[in-house]
Amino acid sequence: MPSRSNDPVAQVLQRAAAGILDAVVAVAASNPVVLIDGRAGAGKSTLARIVAANWPLAGRPQLIALDSLYPGWDGLDAGVERALHDILRPHARGLLSTWRRWDWEQETEAEASAVTPALGVILEGCGALNPATARIADVRVWVESPEAPRKRRAFERDGDGFRPHWDRWAVQEQRHIERDDPRALADITITVP
Repeated sequence: MPSRSNDPVAQVLQRAAAGILDAVVAVAASNPVVLIDGRAGAGKSTLARIVAANWPLAGRPQLIALDSLYPGWDGLDAGVERALHDILRPHARGLLSTWRRWDWEQETEAEASAVTPALGVILEGCGALNPATARIADVRVWVESPEAPRKRRAFERDGDGFRPHWDRWAVQEQRHIERDDPRALADITITVP
């Protein structure tokens, strides 16, 4: 899966995706769980989309962004807990489950989505990798990137909607990193410029 771009970020993410896909194949399961964690703007969502688009197993993986589960700007921990309860634990037990998307504009839960245990899951977002989720996952990824380029990418992606909340969110990210040490739980660590 060579990159056709001269963009160094795109090249790193393409190489990282190839390594994740190799790890998915090595799991030798039809429904592996991949967790991709990192701070805002690190490249998690783009990496997850590349992995999903090139999924090496039968069936499409269920790509779920924690951004769809966090209940607002103070909800990092609550979103991860919802993912653990509504997605990861039922999937690990072979149970069909549902989770509800958080509507950021209405500040309430929205439509429900089903998660089938027959297919793989890619869960991406800050907080995805902690001791409880790591026990359930098959492939654990930490994405590292310096603050300045992360901030630039996040603001380019989310515009002014994220700008007033950057520091507030960063405090929650830092708490997660100090408490859970996601980098130490990762099988694969990626450094994005």
